[in-house]
Amino acid sequence: MVQVIWLVVTVLALFTVGYLGYSRYLAQFVELDDSRETPAHKYEDGQEYVPAKKPVLLGHHYSSIAGGAPIVGPITAGVVWGWVPALAWIALGNPLLGSVHDFVSLSSSLRHDGKSIGYIIGEYVGERGKNMLLWFAFLTIVLVVAVFALVVAIVFNAYPEAATASLVYIVLAVLFGVYLYQLNLPFLLGTGVFVAAMFVGVYAGIQYPIALFEPAARAPAETFVLFSGSGSWLPGASSFNGNTAAWVPIILVYGAVASALPVWVLLQPRDYLSSFLLYAGVGGALVAIVAGTFFTTPTQPLVTNLEPYYGFIGRSGAPLFPLLFITIACGTISGFHSLVSSGTTSKQLNKESDARVIGYGGMLGEGLLATVALATVAIIAPDVGGGIGLALPTFAAGGGVILSSFGIPTDFGGPFMALVLVSFLLTSTDTAVRLGRYMMEEIVGTPETPVEEFATNRYGNAFVQSLPAYILITSGSWLTLWQLFGGANQLLAALALLTATVWLANWDDSKQLLSTGLPMALMTTITSLGLLWLAFHDNVYAKFMNPEWMASAGTFAMVSAVVQIVLALVLVYLALSLAKIGYDNIKDARSSGGGGGRGGRPQPSDD
Repeated sequence: MVQVIWLVVTVLALFTVGYLGYSRYLAQFVELDDSRETPAHKYEDGQEYVPAKKPVLLGHHYSSIAGGAPIVGPITAGVVWGWVPALAWIALGNPLLGSVHDFVSLSSSLRHDGKSIGYIIGEYVGERGKNMLLWFAFLTIVLVVAVFALVVAIVFNAYPEAATASLVYIVLAVLFGVYLYQLNLPFLLGTGVFVAAMFVGVYAGIQYPIALFEPAARAPAETFVLFSGSGSWLPGASSFNGNTAAWVPIILVYGAVASALPVWVLLQPRDYLSSFLLYAGVGGALVAIVAGTFFTTPTQPLVTNLEPYYGFIGRSGAPLFPLLFITIACGTISGFHSLVSSGTTSKQLNKESDARVIGYGGMLGEGLLATVALATVAIIAPDVGGGIGLALPTFAAGGGVILSSFGIPTDFGGPFMALVLVSFLLTSTDTAVRLGRYMMEEIVGTPETPVEEFATNRYGNAFVQSLPAYILITSGSWLTLWQLFGGANQLLAALALLTATVWLANWDDSKQLLSTGLPMALMTTITSLGLLWLAFHDNVYAKFMNPEWMASAGTFAMVSAVVQIVLALVLVYLALSLAKIGYDNIKDARSSGGGGGRGGRPQPSDD
């Protein structure tokens, strides 16, 4: 057994070097300049383009990118392959790949009026490349919505206290938005009042936990159950249980409604408030690990109870390569972040120099969250046979043990860490739906038919995303669904890095392309292989060629498996096609000496 503090020390050391050295170089490399007007000021509209104070925007960005993925991924990977492979990929990959990806995605969007990566690549490779990337991003968004809605439901089932606390938290966020943007009352005073009220909400959750149907065994005896029975008749209940299955559509509806509201109503204030949960949960856990190692006594020793390495074929029967990399996903590199960076954050950035701490630094913060998640699961070491329904609540249980170093009772620390997890998941869910609408609006352009009107309508588009997400969730195949999301997410990261490389190549032929080009090639190769494995091995071979599975699988499970196969193959095709188009553009730009002009913006032709 190893003290978990060494996991933290390793990550902090490498992240510090990355931020102080590499991020400074990148900021100079893309020529950040505070004298240049940002899109938030240039196109301020009170709806999407809204300049935000750096701490507010950092809170939004941090909460949106962190979500639950950097918690879920390391937990899943740690219990399957051991903590050493997971730690290595987080500690090395994050500052060299993920943080670079987030920073250049934000920087390139700044130089293109806050437009998405799809628009940016379209500027250089044409409409076909733009639409291919946007469709890829939209399909990835559907997977994001599916997995995050499922994870929230799983945590609500295991910790009904978090369900109550989340309801309080959402109401407080709306009130804070009115306080801040409509009443124009003091910012610091409001921060103190509403952050304190948010922690009171955790106490309210502990006192009044709620469930829709009979919850998990660990739920408090005083849990208020809204409906009688087990809910076993609901789609997906046979795989997770009725309470989990009942929460899923409610969370999808929440994401749809929240995504349609102006950013000041819920998105900005909620994400700012949730950043304090992040600071308290992640920062508190990191300090508690130090305290529990050297100064105080937690409820149990802060040492790793997971094996360092379970072998190339992990405990679930999955090969470490390439599946480790798409399982951890957001803890190291995430294509979803390019959609956040170029979809919402770039429209709210007050000045260009903020991009370094928000883009590069924000991703390092997500890596710290992933490290804390890995530490919690290493301490508790759940049985892999319990599936994600057991592994996910481990973050709350392990986090409660860590926080006990401060003398915080585990019956408070556990629900608090569950709320930390859920708050980021809810943030990412409705941010994803909002981004999906942006993607579809760019694909359609000016709607000319009723179908296009429906697809770009903020409510119709939410339905278009939520329905296939619900079908995927009801399959009950967590590991396959999560790795499909991870593969799509990592491939999108590769395409975002491709977009940045194309931008740099067209900006100036003296710009080096290794910082973005090498991570792009690595991620394209790994994730394409991972998606092909999931399509042909985990679905075609393990399901449709398995008589036992065919005999027991229901209609929803079969439809979901088909959707997964089609999604995987379509995503690989789109990614490889875009890579070829991008490579041809880079080659042409370099052979002609570049020509993008200052900031990489395409120059008007003489025609």
